[in-house]
Amino acid sequence: MRVTPVSMPTPRSHTGHPIRRMRSGIVWTLLTVYGILTLYPFYWLVISAFKTNEDFYSRPFGLPAHWNAANFTNAWESSKLGTAFGNSLTVSIGSLILTLFIAALASFILARFQFRWKGLIMTFFVVGMLIPIHSTLVPLFILMKQMSLLNTYWALILPYTAFALPTAVFVLTAYLISIPRDIEEAAFMDGTGLWGLFTRIMLPMSLPALSTVTILSFLHAWNDFSFALVFINKTGLKTLPLAIANFADGYQTDYGLTLAAMTLSVIPTIIVYLIFQEQVMKGMTAGAVKG
Repeated sequence: MRVTPVSMPTPRSHTGHPIRRMRSGIVWTLLTVYGILTLYPFYWLVISAFKTNEDFYSRPFGLPAHWNAANFTNAWESSKLGTAFGNSLTVSIGSLILTLFIAALASFILARFQFRWKGLIMTFFVVGMLIPIHSTLVPLFILMKQMSLLNTYWALILPYTAFALPTAVFVLTAYLISIPRDIEEAAFMDGTGLWGLFTRIMLPMSLPALSTVTILSFLHAWNDFSFALVFINKTGLKTLPLAIANFADGYQTDYGLTLAAMTLSVIPTIIVYLIFQEQVMKGMTAGAVKG
C-alpha cells in the first residue's frame, strides 16, 4: 500500500497585514484631504452668499455674523436671473441636442465602417480639439454678422456645438470601437437594419460615453462668458454669466449678491453631474483606456 505524504500548510505570514493597512490608511488620508480641498471653494461660496459687503470684508473666510438670506431674492430680482436662467437653458440644451445627434451619427460611421478618408476625417476632429476657442471670436463675429445671427440663440448654439463636436466624436468613437463585432453581426442576422442597429443597439450600449459628452458639453455652454458677451447685446437674451457680471461695475462690487447669484447658477450643474456621475466615470475610462 502506497502512502502519499500529506504536506502540512505553512503558517500564513501576518507581517504584510500591518503594512497594507498602513498603506490603505495613507491613501484614504490623502484622498480625504484632497476631497476637503476640492469642496472648500464651494463651501466658501455658499457661506459667503449670506454675507453683506461689510461682513465679507471683515470676515472673508469666517461664517457670516448675520445670515442674510435676502441676498438670494435680491439677486434674483435685481438682475432678472429668471430670464437669464431660461436663456442659458435654451442655449445649453439646444447645443447639447445638436452635439449628441451629430456626434453620435459621425462616431457610428467612424467606429463601425471602413472607408477611404476615415483617417483624415478622424484627424480633422482631433485637430479641432487643439484650436483655442477664444482665437475664433473675431472671425465668428464677422460671420455671424454677415449671416444676421447676432442677438439670436443661434449665435451661441452653433459655436457651442462646433467646439463641442471634436471631443464628443473622439469619446464616442473610442467607446463604439470597443463594442464587439459579434453583436453587430447577430443584429443583422436577426433582420435588424442599419438604422435599427444604431438606434436600438449602439445608442443604448454607448450610454456611458453619451453621458460623458452630455456633462462636458452642458458645462461648457452653461459657463461660457466670452461668446455670450460678444454675440449678445439684447438684455432679454443675455445668459446667466452676463447677468451675474451686472453686479460688478467699475466702481464697486456687491459681493453678497454676486456670490448668491453664483450659488444659484451652480445648482443646475451639480444636479446634472449627480444624475450622470456613474456613467461619466465609465465613459471617461472607456474613452481613455479602450480607445
